[in-house]
Amino acid sequence: MPTTQLLPTPDLYFTTLDELDAYQTKPLSERPNPGRTTKWTPRKTLAQGSRGKLLVCHDYKGGYVEDPQGFTYTFNYWSLCDTFVYFSHHRVTIPPPGWVNAAHRQGSRMLGVLIFEGGSEAECLRLVVGQLPQSTTGSVVQSTVPSTLPVSPHYAVLLAELAAERGFDGYLLNFECYLQGGPEQTRALAAWISLLQSELIKRVGPHAETVWYDSVIFTGDLAWQDRLNSYNLPFFIPSTSFFSNYTWPTSYPNTTAQYYHSLDPNIVGLASNSKPKTLQDVHMGVDVWGRGSYGGGGFGSYQAIDYIAPDSLGLSVALFAQAWTWETQETNPGFTWDTWWQEERDLWVGSPDPNAVMPLPKNPKAKPDDIPGPFKPFSAFFPRLPPPDPIDVPFHTTFCPGVGRSWFVSGSPVTQFAVGWTDVDKQTAMGDLLWPFPELQWEADNEGTVPNVAVSVNMDDAWNGGTSITLNFTETEVKQDVAFRSFWAPIQTLTLTTQKSYTASIVYKVLPGAESLDLDFALSVRPLQDPTTGTTANAIISPDSITTTDVTNSWAKITIQFTLTDAPPTTVSVDSAIGLVITSVSNDTTIPFALALLLGQINVHATPSSTVDPNTPSILWADYQTITVSTTPSPKEPQPPSGDPHLNATPTTKDLTEITWHPATSLEQVGTITITSPDDPNCAWKPEPPLASEWFPGFVYFNIYAAAPDAAAQIQAQARTEQSVMNFAGNDSVMTWLGTSGADGAVGKGKLEFAFDRTQLPTELAGLTKLRIFVQGVLDTGEILDWAKCAYVDVNYST
Repeated sequence: MPTTQLLPTPDLYFTTLDELDAYQTKPLSERPNPGRTTKWTPRKTLAQGSRGKLLVCHDYKGGYVEDPQGFTYTFNYWSLCDTFVYFSHHRVTIPPPGWVNAAHRQGSRMLGVLIFEGGSEAECLRLVVGQLPQSTTGSVVQSTVPSTLPVSPHYAVLLAELAAERGFDGYLLNFECYLQGGPEQTRALAAWISLLQSELIKRVGPHAETVWYDSVIFTGDLAWQDRLNSYNLPFFIPSTSFFSNYTWPTSYPNTTAQYYHSLDPNIVGLASNSKPKTLQDVHMGVDVWGRGSYGGGGFGSYQAIDYIAPDSLGLSVALFAQAWTWETQETNPGFTWDTWWQEERDLWVGSPDPNAVMPLPKNPKAKPDDIPGPFKPFSAFFPRLPPPDPIDVPFHTTFCPGVGRSWFVSGSPVTQFAVGWTDVDKQTAMGDLLWPFPELQWEADNEGTVPNVAVSVNMDDAWNGGTSITLNFTETEVKQDVAFRSFWAPIQTLTLTTQKSYTASIVYKVLPGAESLDLDFALSVRPLQDPTTGTTANAIISPDSITTTDVTNSWAKITIQFTLTDAPPTTVSVDSAIGLVITSVSNDTTIPFALALLLGQINVHATPSSTVDPNTPSILWADYQTITVSTTPSPKEPQPPSGDPHLNATPTTKDLTEITWHPATSLEQVGTITITSPDDPNCAWKPEPPLASEWFPGFVYFNIYAAAPDAAAQIQAQARTEQSVMNFAGNDSVMTWLGTSGADGAVGKGKLEFAFDRTQLPTELAGLTKLRIFVQGVLDTGEILDWAKCAYVDVNYST
């Protein structure tokens, strides 16, 4: 049975400030690889405007309980989310790298938490005054000038360094204990927050955030205000934003907005050390569990958001504990991932059935004359925010929600999991225009109603990863006089730069049942209307660039190159949609139109410049060593692609085989050099751009396989003789898939590694004294390296 990456992540969180101090003394070799996380890249969309934003605070069973064995809650609506908080009740919460990657790939910020709950009064004081001395020390002369507590930058620096090292973007500040020092201590704390924000900007970047939770007030008392007012204003000023408690009455959103507008703009704007504040920086809390929230939580949460009015009033929303959909249902009879997905979909984007009735809870705060409007999903309040521009971050999706039942490589299953797997690091965009259903549009020469379409997640067949998307197109009646249909099916929003060339590709499969149709598919990009000018750009697809190829297992691939033109002169970025134009000619019009389609993968990236020589990415070599680590017992079932099996289990010590490898690329041969003089102004060859990302290949992850050396060598020799590309994927008699690299698959960010427990291998491999381990790269442009460009290493065991 395959295993997965078993190297534990040290110091998942810190329960005391002492632990944070001790961590900073550890050598770098004992800390996580600093390249485990994807850098945050801003979205370029203008869709947000002045509307309120969405902060999601993920309090899932106290944090750090994701189980790689089986299915667990995953968050998949990043396009609606500006900031995400991974919450736990430990002193310092460090978001797991997979969660950081999932957020950053789609443009959302990821925050950790600094929390002080009951009994933490002494540490609250220590946070401000800094680390305690180990020797006898003191002031030379006692000062007679009245002042607050001394404010030390010590923990501000450590926390900012931690965020920079682990790749997240700041902290939610949750002080829920009485501060005995009163205004003297609270004033010092407010000043310390300013230090923290300054250090975060210095080390993380200008996008860093500190969010103050409505708890302690300026007197030091623990007194939730449920709104922004003068009692908590001193803490909002040095922070970047404010998160109110969620038990507010319906008058408080308006009261909060009025209070904010009464503030001196200079005081509010200058103290955050980053950017001037707006009303969008004030988040009104909504608890999806209810617990005092207007509307009663759950499917009634929209009633609270109606009063916050992010689209008109401009306040933002802090949605707390949104995993309610999973936690309240997982023990119910008949609960499955699919039933959860339907409920999660209904809550966030609505049901595909316009007549569906949602289970609204009793609203304990409703007044007799309160009449709630019809149910609204969360997507009704917030704009879709496309991921970062593919010029900046290549867009790659396999439509994976971060769970699956199998793992696929190039359309072939390489392993199955009896109870499923969860791995947030392998999560990709789900197609934000697909849910609850894509809005089809006729292309030409068609009238009447477009076909019906039903969308679902398919875990039984995929191109790469664990899932694909099934689109079922049907018509409710036979249209005997209609043989020709051509319609547009949007899939995903993108923000694109005008006058830049992009390359896009889609991998899809037509399922059985469409034999009576002659089908044609075209990949298309449609610029959306600019919300500020009302204009629309054009997407020009180069005719010579269009290619359609059959790949493997009935999957097909379309590739295009396109450029956006005709945008207003001042327009640089344009929100667009990518999707399929589906054209069909029916050979029998007495048969109702029906078409089932799988979407396997979409990639969009900058077209390589003609001034840059082509290169050939490869894995240059692989190596191994045996290491002893403290980790968790491996389950008997296969592990997820790159999950964290150390979570939620008891540590033990074991010997692991650690595989490392080195990616590289080969350039074109130099050719004839025409340099004849040391004064020749020409370069001996065409130089590469100074920014390596413009020409050096990027990887999203690496597949790892094991084989018996003799069997592997025979197939390798045969492949060389036949000058063909060997295909191990899915060939269980030769190759066993072990797993994928985790959240460290990006080139140039440190050591690439994968570790496995030899004793967990299949019996026919576990007893061998030599193994051949293969490393196969997956590029961020969607290609899987053929085996001629991959590497292997022979692992020798003494017994």
